[in-house]
Amino acid sequence: MNIITALAISIGALAAVATYLCLGTTFGLQVWALFIGWGSFYHTGGGTDALTKSSINHVWGAAVAAVTLFVVGTVGGTTAVTSIIVGISVVVLVLGAHSSMLNTIPAGVYGYASTAAFSLLSGVAIGDVAAMGNAAAIVLISLILGNIFGFVSEKIAGAMSAKVA
Repeated sequence: MNIITALAISIGALAAVATYLCLGTTFGLQVWALFIGWGSFYHTGGGTDALTKSSINHVWGAAVAAVTLFVVGTVGGTTAVTSIIVGISVVVLVLGAHSSMLNTIPAGVYGYASTAAFSLLSGVAIGDVAAMGNAAAIVLISLILGNIFGFVSEKIAGAMSAKVA
């Protein structure tokens, strides 16, 4: 079987499992964040290295977003002040790429954007540390689980497409 067909089958089957895990349980996992993590795994190149780098960069992005939202919620102010705070946070996010562990900027952005979106759209009190921490944790678990699903789907597809000797 060719690799694209194998990937389609493995990803499709695991997508059903992932969706059930997110929608059919009470863990609060977010299926959209899981799929972003899954895509990030492949975007980062696949394999063990991508699993590690993508996940670490999701953590970095989520942490920067959570701190940013807390500062915005604490400082309050105008749209201009909020915009400046967000701009500075994104500078910090990207400057993290000076570290080899944090140099997968797109995965960091996925973590940042997912955390900010979930927090803002779910009505989390952005000045509340506990609420921000809970929101960031839900998103991070979902993103990292997505990376794991990516890794598993890659392994299954590899086995399905392996040539028989």
